[in-house]
Amino acid sequence: MSALTEDQTGRGGRPANGTATTVENPPHPTVPRQTAPPGTAPEEPAPPAAVPKEPASSATAPEKPAPSATAPEDPAPPSPVTGRPAPHSPVTTVTAVTAVTPELAHRTTETDVFPARWTRISDTRFRFTAHWPAAHPFFGPVDDRHQDPMIVGETLRQASMVLAHAEFGAPADTHFVMWDLTVSVDPAALLLADAAEPVEFDVVCSEIRRRGRGLRSMRTTMEFRRAGRFVARGTGSTGCTPPRAYRRLRAGRLNALNTPVPLLTGIAPRAAGRSRAEDVVLAPADRPGVWNLRVDTGHPVLFPRPNDHVPGMVLFEAARQAATAASGLHPFLPVTLKADFAHYAELHSPCRIETEVFDERPGEVTVRVSGRQDGASVFTASLTSSRPARVRSLS
Repeated sequence: MSALTEDQTGRGGRPANGTATTVENPPHPTVPRQTAPPGTAPEEPAPPAAVPKEPASSATAPEKPAPSATAPEDPAPPSPVTGRPAPHSPVTTVTAVTAVTPELAHRTTETDVFPARWTRISDTRFRFTAHWPAAHPFFGPVDDRHQDPMIVGETLRQASMVLAHAEFGAPADTHFVMWDLTVSVDPAALLLADAAEPVEFDVVCSEIRRRGRGLRSMRTTMEFRRAGRFVARGTGSTGCTPPRAYRRLRAGRLNALNTPVPLLTGIAPRAAGRSRAEDVVLAPADRPGVWNLRVDTGHPVLFPRPNDHVPGMVLFEAARQAATAASGLHPFLPVTLKADFAHYAELHSPCRIETEVFDERPGEVTVRVSGRQDGASVFTASLTSSRPARVRSLS
């Protein structure tokens, strides 16, 4: 799951744009329970501070449910990974520490998995340990001092899927959709010098809805700390779609996997805030402040598996790159990132990325980004970054 949707249930990598592949992603096999070395269960943390919820656009894939629902009378099945009773059962405290696997995080390589392990505190509260490496092929440093703030949203995305599978009983072949994502970051606490220090983050799950005995949707709210210092907080609303329902929902679109996607020429990496041309997701358009989405289905991080649409992870990165290019800030270090997702972004139709730049507060710049395809809104985003302080000459 990345915002919007992440169909990452197979195991093989997506070929480059010029080649075709099979239609259906095979489901993951059952994942055996893996536990980290025994340790003392942490004390129950205070719940993360509430993150303001942005009103989400009406999602067409699938419809976003109302935030409240009652639990079913029948108890949900235990986790297929940990064997623990799912929430709504009497057991509320488990001291085991469980390791995160690439399968649970929907990644193909361990180097792309940022949450490392977690402990269940209660039915709906969990504590994770994560590692944010100083060097990563995609989520690498943005300058000589700071780690990439986008790693916060990616960690939230992965942890949400881990909990959906292992603690709420979502089957391995579930398709995930994220309707909204909000992240607040303190760039001063996201330093390369601290990269070796593990990141601890607490998770509260709310707005939990079930489909029969399975998970239909939930919201996850997380607060991240490193060596006790606040780094970031975030929240996102996630939906779960069973394979049969997904095939009905995407009828007529699943054959997109067999059709090569043209690879557009990207803008200059520096303009997008990237160091490598292969990581650029924007292509030139017809006027300033507007770009076309560049889709590279052979990218090992953005497209680790075949997909019948553009993963939301690509759209979120497109928003960041567009904000960088439109504002001219290098680096563009967002202190807030907010996104709402309305439709799937299709692979074979042009998607325009449009921006507006606002100087709403002294020392800050806000860029509002929208993605449009076939005349409809795909996503909207707002990113705010601090402007670097001007240094006055002494001469």
